[in-house]
Amino acid sequence: MSGFNFKAPAPRRSWTASLAFLADAGAVALFIAAGRRTHEGSGLAGFSEALRPFLIALLVVWLGVFVWQAITMTRAAESTDALDWRGRAARRLVSLWPTGVIVWIVTAGGGLALRGLGGGGLSGGFPYVTFAVLGALLLGWRLIAFLVRRRRGATEAAG
Repeated sequence: MSGFNFKAPAPRRSWTASLAFLADAGAVALFIAAGRRTHEGSGLAGFSEALRPFLIALLVVWLGVFVWQAITMTRAAESTDALDWRGRAARRLVSLWPTGVIVWIVTAGGGLALRGLGGGGLSGGFPYVTFAVLGALLLGWRLIAFLVRRRRGATEAAG
């Protein structure tokens, strides 16, 4: 009888990517909701119309970033566990650099471009406010996640 086990271990499920996407989508929705409440009033139809270009841009950048991460992680020999690439790629989706910056710039720029092409207003300081607020929201939660992970790691190392 051979001592080899030919059965591959089941891949670990990681919720990191799903939670990161929901955090990004929530940040974009918060930006739109605050802007609608401050300037244009409320209403679900107006909210969804304003949200649509930014959500499309977010979906496109997330698809691109996730594929990019998956490709680079499968090429990298960072682990002996070939099935663990999804978990490592998902953790990188939470990183500030370069992923967070790419998500921020493409979401803000792409959302503004789609809004402009759809006949939405881009006047005044709206583009500047868009980049500033989305930057604070999309990078802010990533910074908090980084600090929590670092503190948790320090606590585990000390314990």
